[in-house]
Amino acid sequence: MNTLSSLISPLTESAEGRLGILMSALSGIAAALAVALAMTVYFRLSYRTWRDVVRHGLAVLAAIVLFAFAAYDMRHAALAYLGLNPSRPAVEFEIRMPRETLTAVSDAQIELHTDRNQILALVDGVRELGDGRALLRGAVVLNHRTADRVLAVNLPGKGTFEFRLRLPAEPHRSEDFSPWHLADRVASPLAGAVAPQDAYTIRYRVL
Repeated sequence: MNTLSSLISPLTESAEGRLGILMSALSGIAAALAVALAMTVYFRLSYRTWRDVVRHGLAVLAAIVLFAFAAYDMRHAALAYLGLNPSRPAVEFEIRMPRETLTAVSDAQIELHTDRNQILALVDGVRELGDGRALLRGAVVLNHRTADRVLAVNLPGKGTFEFRLRLPAEPHRSEDFSPWHLADRVASPLAGAVAPQDAYTIRYRVL
């Protein structure tokens, strides 16, 4: 059942996104026609009093405002369809790990797992620290209202480290990062070896 839900959910969100873009496009076309009609009527009048100028000027202004709103709405729908809707909160995170892990970072896969969806995180960069550790930075969009959020970091040859994001279902944006905390679970440690769980820490904030 969970597998079926995970397959249906992206399809539903994709269909809703395409519908939003279509409706925004229709609004844009209507606005463009309104602007064209208003301009045509205005410039074809052979006799214009100051009242006509004011009246038609207001009509043109209203049409332009409608067109601008439709363009903004279409952009907003397109960004939402691409998963880049600025109205959705996102989590910016920083993960500290041993410096030797840098060789596996290029092949790393970071996902946000919730009870409603799974989504890939965007890796923003990696840099070395002066204490033998490295810092990985990234971000991921929060598409759903849920408090069940786990960031899974899969490092080839090292294991998969899971960090539970201690955030409410509707988190507030914050300027400061959270305190550092350890990995909550090592999902797939190396066979016959003890994964250095205490060497991986995370902190994050909501954008």
